[in-house]
Amino acid sequence: MPTTTGLDRRRLLSLIAAAGGAQALSACAATTATRPPPVATAFRAPKPLARLDARPERIFNITVCLRPFRAAGPRLDVEHIGQTLVAHNYGHGGSGWSLSWGSAQIAVRNAMSRGDREIAVIGCGALGLTAAITAQRAGAKVTIYARERMPDVRSARATGVWSPDSRIALAADAPPDFPALWEQMTRASYKAHLGYLGLAGGAVRWMDHYFVPGGPEGPSLPHMEFAHYGGRVRDLTPRGADLPAGAHPFAADGVRRGSQLVFDITELGHLLMSDFLMAGGRIEPREFHAPAELASLSEKAVINCTGYGARALWKDETVIPVRGQIGWLVPQPELDYSLYHGGVSMVPRHDGVVIQATGGSDAYGYGDANETPDRAETEVALATLAALYARPKAADVAQSWAALAES
Repeated sequence: MPTTTGLDRRRLLSLIAAAGGAQALSACAATTATRPPPVATAFRAPKPLARLDARPERIFNITVCLRPFRAAGPRLDVEHIGQTLVAHNYGHGGSGWSLSWGSAQIAVRNAMSRGDREIAVIGCGALGLTAAITAQRAGAKVTIYARERMPDVRSARATGVWSPDSRIALAADAPPDFPALWEQMTRASYKAHLGYLGLAGGAVRWMDHYFVPGGPEGPSLPHMEFAHYGGRVRDLTPRGADLPAGAHPFAADGVRRGSQLVFDITELGHLLMSDFLMAGGRIEPREFHAPAELASLSEKAVINCTGYGARALWKDETVIPVRGQIGWLVPQPELDYSLYHGGVSMVPRHDGVVIQATGGSDAYGYGDANETPDRAETEVALATLAALYARPKAADVAQSWAALAES
């Protein structure tokens, strides 16, 4: 048999290299010639955090939402209009998305208490959609009646974070049994939201959250004792940790990192609408001006999920508007963390980077029904965050907040 010459071997190796085999041969040689590295070297250091591009010219939209706050907490009772049973489900303050599934369980149970299997839902926001889907899963045929639907409803303008006790009630006005009811809704909602994790589109996902203390002093606000029940469900979410200096890019000390459940509301709203319609649900455009009009519906069991609209429809003056404005920046895909600093929050979503001034208090926007966007508010909030990456700007931001408060 012919033997392989040195030239033939070189030619063979060249062909292998051209096909990418040289890397495999090198790896094999390295494996036999050297010992594997220690396990510790296989772990990479945390990647640097991307910086928010806080240029005002990146603002492409400003939206305003009126949160429907009730001092006693959400309305979840039942009343009758003639032969029609109405199960109320509104007044969740800043916790509508977070409590939606747990609240829906109560409302659906009330609506079907007489055995009705044809259910009308009034409203097509976070509370309406989750109540409608919950009723479907309980075996009901459901029609949603609404003047608007996603993405035109008020709840589509929410920030999109897990905040089950945000402006949920006043501590002194909540009924004695409300804390336990709140915990029940919170745990049920949390479990339901976890069922949407990992889906394409990231409708619900976990995100690192950074709390950065300090910042300019916001506007002076009245002191209000809002109810906070987070301690009752401390076991649900991972605990945060303090970060040493140099472990973050922020011009501040005492930074704390935790994990936050985030809702990409555009994607989640679309997903819920699709789920409802694919299960045989129907949406009929309709506007109601008085409760008596509900009696004309063919369905004799109604779930009222009108949110802030209940103030006018039901003449319910216990519903207080709490104004919240969002500034939208062009998306930054590299941003993979949320942030709170100086009374301003930042949440990156697929549809934009959400910037919202909170004033550092739940009283910010309380009683304000003005839905006109204020660009100055968003620009000052943006400057507050920009100062985190450049400490010398902090004094200028403080002056901007003062000027905004005087205007």
